[in-house]
Amino acid sequence: MYLDKFNLAGRVAVVTGAAQGIGLACAEALCEAGAEMILTDISEERAEAGRVVLAAKGYAVEAAVIDVADSASVNAVADALAARGRAADILVANAGIAHAGVPSEDLSDADWERMININLGGAFRSCRAFGKHMLARGRGTIVTIGSMSGTIVNRPQQQVHYNAAKAGVHHLTRSLAAEWATRGVRVNSVAPTYIDTPLLTFAKEDRPMYEQWLDMTPMRRLGQPEEIASVVLFLASDASSLMTGSIVAADAGYTCW
Repeated sequence: MYLDKFNLAGRVAVVTGAAQGIGLACAEALCEAGAEMILTDISEERAEAGRVVLAAKGYAVEAAVIDVADSASVNAVADALAARGRAADILVANAGIAHAGVPSEDLSDADWERMININLGGAFRSCRAFGKHMLARGRGTIVTIGSMSGTIVNRPQQQVHYNAAKAGVHHLTRSLAAEWATRGVRVNSVAPTYIDTPLLTFAKEDRPMYEQWLDMTPMRRLGQPEEIASVVLFLASDASSLMTGSIVAADAGYTCW
């Protein structure tokens, strides 16, 4: 009874920003549970690279290009899938960027707007484009990728634009969840700690900062992409059927202190 709730056979899943890291791990987790995967990233080369990784593991995956900063790009994929009778049952809104180290008083308009446009705006565009087809059919699950940075202020790096964007993702998730709750679409979010992905390669080169991160983390380690993917799988599946509007911390205890 309970394990069956994780079975995603016959469901179409879309993951944005899925060429590497958390996105690729999420795509693999959903494939393993039986979902039909549409793996997307910002370029054909990146999307195809992700598809090849999963194909080598025996999964049939379709690659598509989505630039979450461009509504037309997001809408085109969502509408094309629906036109083929393959509207997404699951969306993982993962695509995003990270940038830190600039004091707020020196942060440029361009850097602020790019961060908000991609991390928050991209999540909204993705939820809107795929969500409208879910609403039309009265069913669907969306998982956004937030961050512990949407709850706390990181130290020692300065990243006001990233923190603000991820806080926005959390409240976007709650707002959509409340609005769509009676219409069959659930929306939840995962708020990870620092995850060992290519985006964090720079941190290991700054030993004082890296050690401070570990000191502030009860488990004293970074997370792994598959640890976030496991939570995403739960939220995307019927195992979490009573949950909507939840922000699930997967942070090695970071926000306990």
